[in-house]
Amino acid sequence: MTNPSNPSGKARREFLRRLGGAAVAGGGALAGAGLLGTVQSAPQSKDSATASASFPTKEYDWTKHRWAFGVDATKCIGCLRCVEACKRENDVPGDAHHFRTWVERYVYLENEERPRIDSQHDPVNIAASGSEKEYRFANRYKDAKVEKAFFVPKLCNQCSQPACVQVCPTGATYKTKDRVVLIDHKYCIGCQYCVQACPYGARFFNEKLRVSDKCTWCYHRITKGLQPACVEVCPVGARIFGDRNDRQSPIKIFIRNNKYRVQVLRPETGNQPNVFYVGLDSEVA
Repeated sequence: MTNPSNPSGKARREFLRRLGGAAVAGGGALAGAGLLGTVQSAPQSKDSATASASFPTKEYDWTKHRWAFGVDATKCIGCLRCVEACKRENDVPGDAHHFRTWVERYVYLENEERPRIDSQHDPVNIAASGSEKEYRFANRYKDAKVEKAFFVPKLCNQCSQPACVQVCPTGATYKTKDRVVLIDHKYCIGCQYCVQACPYGARFFNEKLRVSDKCTWCYHRITKGLQPACVEVCPVGARIFGDRNDRQSPIKIFIRNNKYRVQVLRPETGNQPNVFYVGLDSEVA
């Protein structure tokens, strides 16, 4: 949410990176303690985002919203427009290895008990698209006997008890009052503790900027009354977004109408994710 290329930010990160190196040399106690849940998010300085009365603008009251995301896997067609829209909207590196959101394909072949799983960064799919900047699923199962197949969009779960916030040594990763987890790149030292702590694989390291990155549900859009880019471009309505404080919002209706079908990924981790799925197979994690 901030510009990591400013000189003061670079100097700050270099200083903190050295401190982080000292912590690692000391046995990684800080990271280890965070994974055990004993380290809370670091206090924010006066100029940090969380110190504001509201964020990111004075017109937006983040105490009145409780954002959540829904995915209907029975509708997803694997077109990957969501992935491409996210890349453009959020300036994600234009290659086949860095994503804020992605789509996995699950295919059950005849006489096989477990699904075959691939996504847009699979080498075969990259070859099928002809470019690392365009994403397609290869028709690799055209001659196979497929018993069942479906697509599962994935993204940051914006957890209520996020492990990434616990392990961040500088407070760069923090949770907003409207329940979205963000990264203040001014304070990110690139230690990647958060990348390792996320049980969903939703974070990546931006080598060019030397900071961690992830999906923010297009926070710069939703705080202005817009939909996340991936939701806006989905041609089949497989992605649903809204405010759980609003009884008539799309996500509230989605959860209410699927009361006995809705589920979250890896509930056993205790992270309490806020992306709600319908139509998942038991093999999806």
